[in-house]
Amino acid sequence: MSLLIRNARVLTLANGDRPRRGKALSDLGVLPEADVYIADGVIRQVGPSPLLNIPDDARVIVAEGRVLMPGFVDCHTHACWAGDRLDEWEQRLGGASYLDILAAGGGIMSTVLAVRKSTQGRLSLLLRTRLEELFANGTTTVEVKSGYGLSTREELKMLRAIADSAADAPGEVILTALLGHAMDPTASRFVDGVINETLPAVHAEFPGIAIDAFCEQSAWMPGDCVRLLESAGELGHPIRVHADQFNSLGMVRHAVRLRAVSVDHLEASTPEDLAHLAASDTFGVILPICGLHLDGRFARARGFIDAGGAIAVASNMNPGSAPGGSMPLAIAAAVRHSGLTPAEAIAATTVNPATLLGLRDRGTIAVGQRADLILLKHRDERQLAYELGGNPVDAVIRGDRIVSRIF
Repeated sequence: MSLLIRNARVLTLANGDRPRRGKALSDLGVLPEADVYIADGVIRQVGPSPLLNIPDDARVIVAEGRVLMPGFVDCHTHACWAGDRLDEWEQRLGGASYLDILAAGGGIMSTVLAVRKSTQGRLSLLLRTRLEELFANGTTTVEVKSGYGLSTREELKMLRAIADSAADAPGEVILTALLGHAMDPTASRFVDGVINETLPAVHAEFPGIAIDAFCEQSAWMPGDCVRLLESAGELGHPIRVHADQFNSLGMVRHAVRLRAVSVDHLEASTPEDLAHLAASDTFGVILPICGLHLDGRFARARGFIDAGGAIAVASNMNPGSAPGGSMPLAIAAAVRHSGLTPAEAIAATTVNPATLLGLRDRGTIAVGQRADLILLKHRDERQLAYELGGNPVDAVIRGDRIVSRIF
């Protein structure tokens, strides 16, 4: 089966190195009037319209000048959970802080209790419903973390539920084991248990999976994170870290030293730490929907980009700080509050996060690349950042299949 998208404004993002840094982040590789031909799930031709020598039986979408671009790659979500946090949201509206609620046993711990009461099948069903919404809104690859189990049995339950949902999802799901998330106040020597029991069990069943940790007051402190991530690295796992969401605790420099794949959040990072991160091979991942929902605080990404940092933008979809997985909304917030241009935000939600996840077969529109594409309703890609709310996607294309089509 083959597919031809004709007469589109194509954002190839195919020029330059991966990841995009500095001025290259703004180069979308635009072909104003172009065709893209797909066969067997792979892009076979890209060029000015009309392409020649296309099989007569190819299915055709006439784009009429609308934007065709790589599908969104959401490289940071907590989309697998049970229960809700509506009561705590009302507490925050009344003045309680996120860290106050966490220290009082709420926040992450309330979701932990709901996850522990849920079966693996229930978690998988809830996640599958959320994934369908994400993919309909243009996300074609999504990372999903565990982290609400806080025990070996429950973390494995979560990872298995994510794997079950991934098996029949309309897009691709990448698993991450967030083993350092919160501290279980009922468990003695909790950190030792995670490192000596949970990590080896995850390694045995999910070899090579990324291992993540949340460094923050009332969560994992830097020394504990370093112990966990060093142990994970020795077993051959890529490592990632949440850092500087509310407080700058020095974890950014530890992450760079440990050659972490990414440091995510960065709202409280110092200019010096951001410059240190920008000079490294470690990605900086900003999560601007948190600022919209929680406290109006956003990562200061302009200086990080100008210093040559490798940046990605993600939704952070979760029940507490970012109850939504809209990548267009993340783009709009990143442009308004973190200093990105619309073009930079597009690169930071496509080619860069694909590279972060080790998926160099997507994120650009070029011959030989996997055909994970979205066709927008718009003829100007800046509308992605300009509009607030709604779904800007007319069609989601994976391989040679149209998995979602509005028009």
